[in-house]
Amino acid sequence: MPKNDLYGQGVQYPALSDVPDIETALGGIVNGLVGRTIMHFANANARAAALTGSSAPVPGMVTYLLAEDRYDVRMADNTWQTLTPGPWQALPFASGIGADGGSPGYRTVNGDAQLRGRVNRTNGGRFTYKNGGTDPAEWLLATMPAACRPTSTEHWIQATEIGGGVYHVRLELRSDGSLIARIPPEADGTTGGLHWISIAWRYSLA
Repeated sequence: MPKNDLYGQGVQYPALSDVPDIETALGGIVNGLVGRTIMHFANANARAAALTGSSAPVPGMVTYLLAEDRYDVRMADNTWQTLTPGPWQALPFASGIGADGGSPGYRTVNGDAQLRGRVNRTNGGRFTYKNGGTDPAEWLLATMPAACRPTSTEHWIQATEIGGGVYHVRLELRSDGSLIARIPPEADGTTGGLHWISIAWRYSLA
């Protein structure tokens, strides 16, 4: 009957009284250890394909994803939580929106998501209070991917520029991934609207 390691990690090795079977003996050791190492996969899809059935992920497993360049840990609720910051990804801009500075992008780390950069209108126009939409104060800046969507709407105030001075704008990130800028009425005024909008923020994905 196989014996267990001294550290209580469930890694078994053959006892002298066991029937000789080198494949079974070594297989038990290898499989017992691999699941407790940092496992490497080409990407998240490759990990999902490999860790199924008898090799399904269990809480405490740690993996490294090459394409995403990040380490994840398997949690008790059967989700993967990022241990290290993944690389910055380009912000998925809405139509007519582009980068003003700071390389607008997003990444996830330790159950949070981060945003960075400033955005503007690609046609050189301004963000005005009256944009002709269903809610004229709203401008859709981007639609975030499912992995970076909060469970409920996040709200925050961001710096912007109106005329030659500093101003502010309210941003909303909704559970459907819509990153919305809500423009105050006075943004129209004689200055014609906001030149650019900062999006820098950090929020929980839990």
